[in-house]
Amino acid sequence: MRRLEMLRVEHRDLDGAISALVESGAGDQMQVARLKKRKLRLRDEMAMLEDALVPDIIA
Repeated sequence: MRRLEMLRVEHRDLDGAISALVESGAGDQMQVARLKKRKLRLRDEMAMLEDALVPDIIA
């Protein structure tokens, strides 16, 4: 549960960093792309952890 919260915070921070780089024009496209890839990996890891927390219900 703690890991999931840490991932959420990092994901949110990356979102802000990406937005700031794009708005300021300071970041190059490669840097923005790397941050976006990292953000996607975090989202995937969060989804895996969330799925593990929810028990499968057989209908």
